Amino acid sequence: MKKTLKLGAAAFGITALLLAQPSLAHRFWLLPSTFTLSGNEQWVTVDAAVSNDLFYPNHVPLRLDNIAVTAPDGSEVEIQNAATGKLRSVFDVHLAQQGTYRIAENGNTYFARWTENGEPQRRRGTLTEFLEAGLDQKADVQFAVSNRTVATYVTLGAPTLSVFETTGKGLEFVPDSHPNDLFAGDTAAFRLLQGGKPAEGLEVSIVKGADRYRNRAGDDVYVTDADGRISVTFEEPGSYWLEAAVEGETEVEGRRMSEYLALVVTFEVLPE
Repeated sequence: MKKTLKLGAAAFGITALLLAQPSLAHRFWLLPSTFTLSGNEQWVTVDAAVSNDLFYPNHVPLRLDNIAVTAPDGSEVEIQNAATGKLRSVFDVHLAQQGTYRIAENGNTYFARWTENGEPQRRRGTLTEFLEAGLDQKADVQFAVSNRTVATYVTLGAPTLSVFETTGKGLEFVPDSHPNDLFAGDTAAFRLLQGGKPAEGLEVSIVKGADRYRNRAGDDVYVTDADGRISVTFEEPGSYWLEAAVEGETEVEGRRMSEYLALVVTFEVLPE
């Protein structure tokens, strides 16, 4: 279950529209070959997919058009050797600076719904495409936007915090416990922000990878406190997947529309 904000009269149930897109019934993820490294410089290879089972590419690849890699000093790093296959995408990242890198896919998709000749019509694309097609002239047209962030973090040397600086937009991950410094048996604290403010009362799911080998996926659900914080004790080492989503309203270019925000973070917990 995800926290849902009540929408205004103009909203049209974006959740139902989004769930009509097959890929949103599956899990988005980025998984680096290694989360922590040492030395003067290193490389990591990152798998990117949307799948039924965590970290096993068995549905569709995650497209690489919106991949952004941020170095510890805030500069952008170009991905290399990128390729997209039938079930997954893959790319390399050169780590030339000491500190923590942010690797993220930022998806921004608009949806439109209207009635034409008595039949309901739906379309997905960009707002520019909608306006060029004259959809804003439809008497009953309703727009919605989905903003999705899928992120992971990789550290060369000692962990740093610069890549966690917030923008005040969408759902953002602000860890009290660095995601590249987690150990089994310890209690970690993560904060989530929505629009730059603590996301209070938001349900956050955390799942350990390799769930295809368990009878139950094992989703653990936490609810953020007044500071947007959850505390988690990881009993076992391994790769983990964190997900949160919220529905509300926003304004884009003077147009009020419903908005769906989603955040995914993959990270590693090391043995004690």
